[in-house]
Amino acid sequence: MKAVLGLENGHYYIGDGFGAEGQVCGEVVFSTQMLGYMEALTDPSYHGQLLTFTFPQIGNYGVDFNNFQSSRVFARGLIVHELCEKPSADPTLRSYCETNGIMGISGIDTRMLTVQVRETGTLQGCLMIGTDDGEAAVTQARKAPPLREYDLIGEVSCPEMYHIPGSGKKIAVIDLGIKKNMRESLVRRGYDVYVFPHNATPNDIGVINPDALFISSGPGDPIQATQAIKTVKEFIGDIPIFGICMGNLICGLALDGRTEKMKFGHRGGNQPIKCLDGMVTITSQNHGYIVDGESLPEGCVVSYVNCNDGTLEGFEDPYLKMFSVQFHPEASAGPHDMQSRFFDGVIGRNI
Repeated sequence: MKAVLGLENGHYYIGDGFGAEGQVCGEVVFSTQMLGYMEALTDPSYHGQLLTFTFPQIGNYGVDFNNFQSSRVFARGLIVHELCEKPSADPTLRSYCETNGIMGISGIDTRMLTVQVRETGTLQGCLMIGTDDGEAAVTQARKAPPLREYDLIGEVSCPEMYHIPGSGKKIAVIDLGIKKNMRESLVRRGYDVYVFPHNATPNDIGVINPDALFISSGPGDPIQATQAIKTVKEFIGDIPIFGICMGNLICGLALDGRTEKMKFGHRGGNQPIKCLDGMVTITSQNHGYIVDGESLPEGCVVSYVNCNDGTLEGFEDPYLKMFSVQFHPEASAGPHDMQSRFFDGVIGRNI
């Protein structure tokens, strides 16, 4: 099929369409990961975005259902340079997109597109499958409302509380778009897990008398998670609080800190961070916002920073027992050091 990707800055890319025919708009972002394309596509944090992979060929091992991070693809569209047509396993990524109504484009210069996003910042885009009318795609990209006007978190959060029984301490999870690996990292360690929707109140959570509160990852602007921020505020100082990705941003806002939208964000499985003890490690990340470390109150310590740009990758307040990270320790981008360090070390020592 004919296909075109139009950008709000006036540029457009003509390529080959696959999957569903039609059009979809969203933020154009890029991920530098070489593997785990299905983990990324099914990550609720990509909801509302057109996901570009910088690795030149995607789909090499087909569709691995065991590693889905949610029940479906949340990225609005898929942008690749080359789509692998003869993967090592079935189904192919092409056939999966066709069956599930996902729009994709291949055959474009994803290097040039990535450079554009890096230079100008995240752009609104429109992906059209079935036509190569670049001007029309640009027009639609410029008309598309920004993501902050969508209730992205409400669309990915669980509709009601559910319980995963365990023999250990009781953890209340606020689901802002939780990944399967994140939930299973808690369950594998024996915690008694109660998962609450994004709009759960302190009274809703207080009924189970939790030993700790955990805030998950999720899509969009953290300012939109108004109820989650209020709920975290209520529990500060009462029980330990832990957060990952969006959870880190919510923790910062609950302490009256500031968050900022990044120029193009951190996305991929090769992001280096430096820990407070000097250790440098590779992490998996997917975020477009950061906490301004200077806005955090006295007592908070910046525990992790990004080696590339010095942005905050985590903070803690031992007195309040609040510990959060911006990266994804559950994803195990390299060895399992950060998963163990966070889930066994930080959480295990502070509950």
